[in-house]
Amino acid sequence: ATRGGGGGDTISKMPDVEECVPPKDLGDSEDRSCKPETSGPPHEDKSGPEDPPPFLSVTGLTETVNEVSKLSNKIGMNCDYYMEEKVLPPSSLEGKVKETVHNAFWDHLKEQLSATPPDFSCALELLKEIKEILLSLLLPRQNRLRTEIEEALDTDLLKQEAEHGALKVLYLSKHVLNMMALLCAPVRDEAVQKLENITDPVWLLRGIFQVLGLMKMDMVNYTIQSLQPHLQEHSIQYERAKFQELLNKQPSLLNHTTKWLTQAAADLTMSPPTSPDTSDSSSLAGPSPNEATNNSEPLSPTMVLCQGFLNLLLWDPENEEFPETLLMDRTRLQELKSQLHQLTIMASVLLVASSFSGSVLFGSPQFVDKLKRITKSLLEDFHSRPEEAILTVSEQVSQEIHQSLKNMGLVALSSDNTASLMGQLQNIAKKENCVHSVIDQRIRLFLKCCLVLGVQRSLLDLPGGLTLIEAELAELGQKFVNLTHHNQQVFGPYYTEILETLISPAQALETKVESV
Repeated sequence: ATRGGGGGDTISKMPDVEECVPPKDLGDSEDRSCKPETSGPPHEDKSGPEDPPPFLSVTGLTETVNEVSKLSNKIGMNCDYYMEEKVLPPSSLEGKVKETVHNAFWDHLKEQLSATPPDFSCALELLKEIKEILLSLLLPRQNRLRTEIEEALDTDLLKQEAEHGALKVLYLSKHVLNMMALLCAPVRDEAVQKLENITDPVWLLRGIFQVLGLMKMDMVNYTIQSLQPHLQEHSIQYERAKFQELLNKQPSLLNHTTKWLTQAAADLTMSPPTSPDTSDSSSLAGPSPNEATNNSEPLSPTMVLCQGFLNLLLWDPENEEFPETLLMDRTRLQELKSQLHQLTIMASVLLVASSFSGSVLFGSPQFVDKLKRITKSLLEDFHSRPEEAILTVSEQVSQEIHQSLKNMGLVALSSDNTASLMGQLQNIAKKENCVHSVIDQRIRLFLKCCLVLGVQRSLLDLPGGLTLIEAELAELGQKFVNLTHHNQQVFGPYYTEILETLISPAQALETKVESV
C-alpha cells in the first residue's frame, strides 16, 4: 500500500472466512522485457496449487471457462490472495538468457553515456518509463505529487536538455529517489535508502527499476485487497452465471453432483460397521465423521453437504465422476488431501515419539518444532518413495531423541527401545496401523467441526494427539473452510434443488441453501 494510502434444518452458510488483512510483506514485481531488474510475469501464490483443467473439460466445453474465470475463483475464495513475481532459478536456461539480455542492455546504456558526446537516447526512454510508473502509483488525491513528477520529468524539456548535452541523469535519478521515498510502502524504505548511496548513474537507474517493479506489485496487491469484497461478490455472480450457461447447453451437467450428494446422504444414514478390529480405534478416536450425526435424527441438509465435502478428501483419483460444481477446485482439494495425509503421519510420529521420550523433551517447543521440521522435510518424497521416506523419518527421529536425551543428562534410549521406536515409526505409514487410523479419524472429525462451527471454535477442543500440530491444523482447516464456503456461495441454489429431492419434508422443514 502506498503511504496515505441458519437455523433449523436449512443449509446455513458455513462459517465465514477470516477477516481479510492485507499482507505486510507483499510480493515482487512485474516484468519489463527491456528492463533487466524488473521481475518476471506475475503469478498467484499463497494461496495454493495450480488450477485443474478448466471446469467441465469432460463435457467438451472447456473454452467457455478461461483464465479470467480461474482468477476470479482464486480471488473470490481467498481473502489473502496476492500476486507475486515468477522467480527464475539462476541456473535455468530461461534465467541465464534473461540475465544475459539484461546485462547487455545496461552495458549498452553505459557505453552511450560514456561516449563523447554522450548519447542520451536510451536514458530518455528510461526516464520516460520511470515517469509513467511513478504516475501509475499515485492515488487520485495526490495531485501535488502528480504535478511535481510531471514537471521534474517533463519529456519535452528533457529532450531539449539532451540535444544540448546538458541532461543530468544522476541528478534526475536522485530526484526520482526522493519521490519514490514518498510513494513506497514502509517495507520498501530500506531498499530505497540503499540506492541513495549509489553514484554511478547506470547502476542507480538499474536499482531504481528494480525497486519500482516491487512498488508496482505492491500497488497491485493493495488494489486487490481494497477491492476484495467487490471482487468476491463479482466472483460469485460470475462463476454462477458461467455455470448456468453451460447447464443450459447440457442439462445433464449436474449428474455427478447429484450422485455425490446422494452418496453423502447415504453415508449419514448407514449404520457404521463394527468389528473387533475397529472397535478399539473407534473408541479412542471418538465419533468418526460418519458417526458425528446421530442416525436417529432427521437428515440435516447442512450435514449432508458437509459430509459431501469431507468425502472429496477421500476421493479415488481414478474416479472420473467428480462433482461438476467442484471441478475447478479439484487440484486444490487434492493438495488438501495430501496435506491431511502429511499431518496424519506427522502427528502419528510425534505421538509415538512422545511415548518413548517422556514429558521432558516434549515439554520443549523447540524440540517439538525440530521434530516437525525433520518429519515434514523427509515426507516430501513420500508419495514417490513411501517405504524409503518413512524409514529415513524413523532413523532421524530416533537419532534426534537419543541425542537430545543424552544432551540433557537423561537416560538415553536403550538398543531395544531404539529398535522398538523405529519399528513403530515405520509402521505408521500403513493405513491399517492403529495410531495412523486414530489420528486420521480425529483430523477428519476436526475438519467436519470446522465446517459446522468454524476454525477458531474447533481449535478450542482438539481431540487428543492433535495439540502438537495445532498451528498446522488451523491452516488446513482454514483452507478447507475457504474453499467450501466459496463453493457453497456460488452453487448453493443448485445444491438446494438436489437436496430437496434427497431429503423429505418430514426430515427437513426447509432445504434452502443460503447464498449471496
